[in-house]
This record gives sequence, C-alpha cells and structure tokens, in this order.
Amino acid sequence: MSSSFQRGAPPGWPGRHELMDQVELYDATLRDGMQGEGMSLSAQERLRVAHRLDELGIDLIEAGFPGSNPKELELFELLADERFQHAEIAAFGMTRRRGVEADEDPALRVLAECCAPVCTLVGKTSALHLRKVVRVDREENLRMIAESVAFLVGEGKRVVYDAEHFFDGFADDPDYALRCLRAAAGGGAETVVCCDTNGGTLPDRVQAAMALVLSALAAHDVGVGIHCHDDAGCGVANSLVAVQQGATHVQGTINGYGERCGNANLASIIANLQLKLGHQCLTDSQLATLTPTAHFVDELLNFTPDPDQPFVGRNAFAHKGGLHVAGVSADPATFEHVDPAVVGNRRQVLISELSGKGTVRARATDAGIALDDEAVGRVVKRVKELEHRGYHFEAADGSFELLLRKLTGEYVPLFRLESWRAIVEQRADGRVETEATIKIWVDGERYVRTAEGDGPVNALDRALRDALIEIHPHLRDIDLVNFKVRILDEAKGTGAVTRVLLDASDGEAVWGSIGVSENVIEASWEALVDSLEYGMQVAGRRGCRPVGGPGERAGGESRGRQASTGAISAQDS
Repeated sequence: MSSSFQRGAPPGWPGRHELMDQVELYDATLRDGMQGEGMSLSAQERLRVAHRLDELGIDLIEAGFPGSNPKELELFELLADERFQHAEIAAFGMTRRRGVEADEDPALRVLAECCAPVCTLVGKTSALHLRKVVRVDREENLRMIAESVAFLVGEGKRVVYDAEHFFDGFADDPDYALRCLRAAAGGGAETVVCCDTNGGTLPDRVQAAMALVLSALAAHDVGVGIHCHDDAGCGVANSLVAVQQGATHVQGTINGYGERCGNANLASIIANLQLKLGHQCLTDSQLATLTPTAHFVDELLNFTPDPDQPFVGRNAFAHKGGLHVAGVSADPATFEHVDPAVVGNRRQVLISELSGKGTVRARATDAGIALDDEAVGRVVKRVKELEHRGYHFEAADGSFELLLRKLTGEYVPLFRLESWRAIVEQRADGRVETEATIKIWVDGERYVRTAEGDGPVNALDRALRDALIEIHPHLRDIDLVNFKVRILDEAKGTGAVTRVLLDASDGEAVWGSIGVSENVIEASWEALVDSLEYGMQVAGRRGCRPVGGPGERAGGESRGRQASTGAISAQDS
C-alpha cells in the first residue's frame, strides 16, 4: 500500500512519502477518554463506538476495567459475544498489589478470566509515586511489574505494559525508568509503552528519551509504544516524535477526549502518520471514514463537534473569501495541506459545491438503495438544507436511511398521522401525570389510542405501539436505549430550536434517529417515529414481517383503548 498522496491526491499537495513501517493503533476512548468531564456512555453506546473503531481500522480497543462496576461488567458481557473484523479488545488493569502474589491478586484474576485476548497493565515508574502513592521500594515495584506481566502471559494473554509517568521518572532517574521497562519486557510483555501521564513533557525531551529507550531495549523482543496527554498542548506532536524515533505502537483517544486537557488526539495522529510521515495505518477507504467516525463519537456523547479540529473539523478546509477562494479555485493545494476527501472531510467554498457524494453512495449501498448521480445530488442538497435547520446525521443513521428512501421513492411509512396530543398535569400534591392521544391510519383503518407515561414521549410511544403492535409484532422488540436533547441556539432561551437524538435497539442492532423543532415534544415525536420505522426496515431485511403500507379507506373504523404496556419505559425530559 502506498501513501495516500501517491494514491490519487494531486501532486501539488506537499508531504508525499514512500511507505514506511506499519504503526499499531491503540484507542483508549472507552476507558481513558471517559475520564474527561461530561463523558458518559452506556454499555450499548460503548459497543457502538467499538464497532465504529473496528470499521475505521483501529488495531487495539481498550474497553476498560472488567468487573470494576456494573457498566463495565455489562460491556464485557456484550463484548464476549461480539465479533470484530479487524480490532482486538484490550482489558485494562494494574500490576499486583504490594505483598500479594500475582496469581492471588483478585484484579489480575479478573483480567486472566475475561474475554479480552489482550491485557494492558499500568505500573509505576516515577520515584515520587513510589513514595507517595503505592508506597513500595524500587525493587518491590520491579517485581510487581515483572510478576504481573508474567502471570497474565502464563494465562494465555498478550500483555501491553503502560509505564505510567515514564517521562517524569526518566527525568529524575533514567536508569530506573529503563529498568521498569526491562522488567515488563522480561516478564513477556508484547509491547512496553512510555506514558507522559501528566502531559507536561515537550517534544525535544520525548525525542531524546525515546532514542535512549529504543537503544536500551534493542536486545529485547518487545515493541515500544507511546501514550501522551495534552496538558502542554503537545500530545500529538510528542506521539509523532516518538514514532519518528522508532516507536511502533501509538495510544490516543478519538477527538482527544480525556482527563484534564485530554489525551493525544488519535484522529490527528492517524492523519499525520499516514499523510505526512508515510506510515501504513489504514486503507484508503478506512482513512476516508476518519471524519465521520470522529463526528459520530461526538454526537453519541451529545457534544458539538469541534469545528476547528485539525483534519476532521468543519472548518478544517473552509475558505471564507478573497484570495483564498481564488487560490483554491485555481488549485486546492494553494491553501490546503491535504485533500479533504482523503480524510472524509469536505471543502467549503461555494454554496453550489458538490460534496459528500462518496459518503451518500456508500450509505446507500449499505442500505441496498440504488442511486444514480442525479439522486445523489438531490440527497446532498437536501442534507445541506436540513443541516442548516439543525439536523445532524452522523449519529442518526436510522433517520439518514429513511431520508434516502424518501428521496428515492422507496419509503413506505408505518402509518399516516391524523393528529397527536400530549397533556402534562402537575397536581397540588406535587404529582405529575402525563397522557398522550394519537390518531393514525393504518391499512385503511383509523386507530385512536390514549396512554399514560413517565413523560410525554413515553406516553406517545406507548400509545403508538398499542395501535401498531398487532400488525407489527417486531415493535415489541424495539427498546429506547438513550434519549438526548440539545439546545442549538441558546440565545433564544425557551424559544430555541431543540435537537433530539434517540438510540434504539432490537437486541441485535442499534441505530440512531433525530428530530429538530422549536417544540421539544415535536422533535421527540419525529425522532421516535423514525426510530420505529427504521426498526421495521431492519426487521424486513431480516425476513420479519415487512413494513405495511398506509392504505386508507374512507370511514374506517375508529378504535380506541388505553395502552397498558409499552416497550419504551425510560423517563423523558
């Protein structure tokens, strides 16, 4: 595989390199990234992220501490039954406790028995931490490292050893820091990783330290990696410098999530390694999903994607006017350091520019929808119109497929809406009661249903399911697994446009849907209907009862009764 600049990018762009050695990509978003402020994902959401990272081409995905809490336990139970095309799962843990044999340490036992083929162990390197945190002498720390690694290797695990605070320890006592790495290598570690845990080391010091590390470990059959934080704003630069010195394993998080100022941004690392340094990381098609993947994780976390993020930000290839626009129109290389399409991004110059066609075609192919050039153009235009109104389809794959079907004439709705109404009543005793009524037409018959719920969306969902579930029993299997609301223009206060994202699952697949409106209940209804309609599309592809048509018959029978159950029972906001 040649470098991306040699795979079709115009020769005017700088940075053309011959192919160099492959670098192993290690993503820590699901564990280290979750330590950042406001970071929270359910087990099902983490599973979705893991699959997207697998599709991107990540080699190792750090899932977290197995069994450390109910959410981690659920995730590893789910992972035990999952299959990935490329990535391997790594479980994270620590070296044995002081005074405890490795094979008797409960935490190491959990790692040995978990489903992950790779275990990442963190151990101390800094003398300060030995004195203040673990309170062991230097020799005991070396034994803790070597014995913990050897135990897991003996249990059939491949081990990555993270030397925590390596660069701080190296600055104080280089010889002891290197002894810690040798202890892990002697125990059988596959890779030893030098960690800039406090994120305060500058690139020239990383460069000098890594040169000595690579030389000191040359006689050992062990890979060398780098793990950086971004407290000094050098996380990506330090990671690249380490690779230039010979590191073959790089850790980071998507979008640089993490504690304090975050971890090294793996999206930027990947693009720079492959496009600037010529290292083999991803295939062309995988690299072209870098931007959608970065935005997908942002949206799943209910974060607004950083528009100024390198490579994947909306403004990364935006040209406002004047000489820049003229230059890019003449030759994009005049004001762009790489071709935006290579990383799945797009140039923003003219309103009429045609961008995003490759992504639309790929999504249509996945859904089994045939699109000609004219149809692709219509979809791109419609997506831009909707994005201007506040829609964002990165984490709403279900709504996007329905949009494709609507624009190509392949859409068959579950029902025709006559009306819906939601009533919320707070009584003097503080109790809040919610009731919803829907009136819909299905196969020529009129259905009226009323239901109570924990909130208006829950009540609407119960009423809608009650009307449809006899015709479409698969709806019983569809559950709401997440509900997120974002205000898009805070300056308008309670009159602001609201975006609602729903995640739903039928036990086999998970999908997202979106609704946008000044009325939060209307936005929620739109997202709810999309989630159910897409769920029936999925069921149809699996051979379940197909989605029914909306055929109408004048004067159809009106049916009404209160719903007693509902598959979605989460309380709405």
